Amino acid sequence: MLYSGVWRYNMPNNKHLDLSGRTTVETELDKGSNFKRIALALNKDPSTISKEVRSHLTIENVGAFRMKYNACVHRFKCQKSKICYPCKSPRNYKLCKRCGLCNAFCEDFIPYECPRLKKPPYVCNGCRSRPECTLKKQFYRADIAHEAYLSLRSDSRSGISFSEDELRHIDEIVSPLIQQGQSPHHICVTNRDRLMVSERTIYRLVDAGLISAKNIDLPRKVRFRVRKKKKELKVDKRCRTGRTFDLFQKYMTEHPDIPVTQMDTVEGKKGEKVLLTIHFVKAEFMLAFLRDYNDSKSVTDIFNDIDRLIGRDHFCEIFQVIVTDNGSEFSNPAAIEYDSEKNLRTRIFYCDPHASWQKGSVERNHEFIRCFIPKGKSFKKYSQDDINLMMNHINSYSRESLNNKSPYEMFRFFYGSEILDLLGCRLIPPQDVTLNRSIFKKEGDSK
Repeated sequence: MLYSGVWRYNMPNNKHLDLSGRTTVETELDKGSNFKRIALALNKDPSTISKEVRSHLTIENVGAFRMKYNACVHRFKCQKSKICYPCKSPRNYKLCKRCGLCNAFCEDFIPYECPRLKKPPYVCNGCRSRPECTLKKQFYRADIAHEAYLSLRSDSRSGISFSEDELRHIDEIVSPLIQQGQSPHHICVTNRDRLMVSERTIYRLVDAGLISAKNIDLPRKVRFRVRKKKKELKVDKRCRTGRTFDLFQKYMTEHPDIPVTQMDTVEGKKGEKVLLTIHFVKAEFMLAFLRDYNDSKSVTDIFNDIDRLIGRDHFCEIFQVIVTDNGSEFSNPAAIEYDSEKNLRTRIFYCDPHASWQKGSVERNHEFIRCFIPKGKSFKKYSQDDINLMMNHINSYSRESLNNKSPYEMFRFFYGSEILDLLGCRLIPPQDVTLNRSIFKKEGDSK
């Protein structure tokens, strides 16, 4: 309503937009409507619409009709040709600015961003210049925005928001007392000044395997049947903030020469030992580490051990960017990105939910591990030495994609032999490479 020249909004109690409301926002933006008009249509405040749009921007690096993506300030007057030799484009363009790869290879590339994206409505939905624009574009998509909202709402209502230091403090107090036979209720009552968590939280920490005490140490716990589906608990519920796959793509556009490392978990039997796999995409070289529990602390400990083993300079050289999935074991990225003195040593980004193909290189390489240890088989009887032996054979196997070189040789070419020696990796002679579990058979061994 309009009173004395001032707009008044009858705000409803439910402040959150639903899918229908977000669809209205997208439709109005496509028409070129401003935030005030959209707010009137939804009976919301314009600032609410502005926050909604800015929080759910979808970035697309796409070109225009018959024009490739080009975000260089020189894109109109540039007459360069044959910037990269041999040409990496499937077509032979006379001018490199017509190729979608010139921004990545041109030394004179200066990024340029449309100034309209810094002003309301911050999106290209209703822009009339879009058919001729080759710059980065921002869109508001109702379905993507609603899915992101539901995911954030779910994460905010689940998980455990404790840092590694806080978990360690709780573990030092709770676990010894539980192993003495004390109940979580008794522990909470008698340690109120030291333990600022509830009884229910202790049960959740024990059930998630985040502290030393186990369910078997709780006399009453073992009497109840465990639910079929175990809910994963994240150390940091907002770990994806600032580390999404869209931001990873943007970061790689700005730093195209940075090598990418992918990280994943390989499970045997549920609740038993697991493998942490670290895959260097450019060399197709993979490391694997055996862990007793699939928790975030074991992942952090492995990276700290690698840092100490090979040195900070080598660590920062090979772990510049890490891409992983949304597993709870990777939900404390700050502990990996920063050392104990808060020095940045790497960057972590997450794949989109249910999009394992975004780290397809490590997923494909897991097929070699399954040649030795089939899916569903336990890792319990294997040692780290066995895993190292397995990875040596896998990394010594020649790949057609590497011009018939082995991942070991490619990693040595990129980073030298010193890191491989420090990690205990060795090259298996080609005629001795074996891709089955017979390598584990030793005298008196029944593996």
